[in-house]
Amino acid sequence: MQPPDDFNPPVGKAETLAPGLRRIVAPNPSPMTYRGTNTYVVGDRQLAVIDPGPDDAAHLQAILRAIKPGQEVSHIIVTHTHLDHSPLARPLAAEVGAPVLAFGDAEAGRSDVMAQLAATGLMGGGEGIDESFTPDRTLKDGEIVEGDGWALEALHTPGHIGNHLCLAWGRTCFTADHVMGWASSLVSPPDGDLTDFMASCEKLAAREWDAFLPGHGDAIGAPAARLDWLVTHRRAREAAILDALRSAPATARAIATEVYTETPLALIGAATRNVLAHLVDLMGKSTVSPVGELHADVPFRLLSD
Repeated sequence: MQPPDDFNPPVGKAETLAPGLRRIVAPNPSPMTYRGTNTYVVGDRQLAVIDPGPDDAAHLQAILRAIKPGQEVSHIIVTHTHLDHSPLARPLAAEVGAPVLAFGDAEAGRSDVMAQLAATGLMGGGEGIDESFTPDRTLKDGEIVEGDGWALEALHTPGHIGNHLCLAWGRTCFTADHVMGWASSLVSPPDGDLTDFMASCEKLAAREWDAFLPGHGDAIGAPAARLDWLVTHRRAREAAILDALRSAPATARAIATEVYTETPLALIGAATRNVLAHLVDLMGKSTVSPVGELHADVPFRLLSD
């Protein structure tokens, strides 16, 4: 996590960030959501609402107030199915009559190894999953969504969750929970997959961006540097986890307690999920192996050094 910044926008008020772009912060602050979920409104006449947010009546009214006379919502786009991003999509659609677009339902994009973990009973974690979510239309990687005067390109960026999308708007990218400035993204199995997360970082790094607009927190004005920090941070965590395994096999929970020494006790559960994500990634690289059948509490041992 980064030091506290001065991002403290008014909750429930549509703020203009650029021509044709407004942000409305939802009233759901928490250690996982920072000041709250950022709902973005793109366009001047036809509007795209990106990430309506949690099922909150006050936030729904804030979005509806942002629709000015002569404007209409033509698209509602959900970046992923965590409970702080997608539940308000359906109530908003009922109010404005626009279709809901997303990569897929809660299990879309989940890797085989994470499906295996889910089959053991490991579920949830982090912000919670919107299990009931179903889009009106699915978006494929590279698909363009257009309105009057704007175009958004869907970029499938699994890692934080398998159905995660970023949205390219010219040289600006709505990065949702994949890249944020105030904290590193949570990668919590079985929905979070670190192997996919790192590949998605590489995918974003292959383009030149002017700014990232995250799902929580302020805009990121140095996208390449932030991506480099995320990758370096993950590699440092990997090194610490491998070092912890050199003495003896250990569970994700035991490693998290040893490695995340400055993490508040309330967040050790999230840290444990992050460690498990690293261990599964290392298992795919044939660097570690579970001592028994793969499940959330199994010890892992180092295979090579």
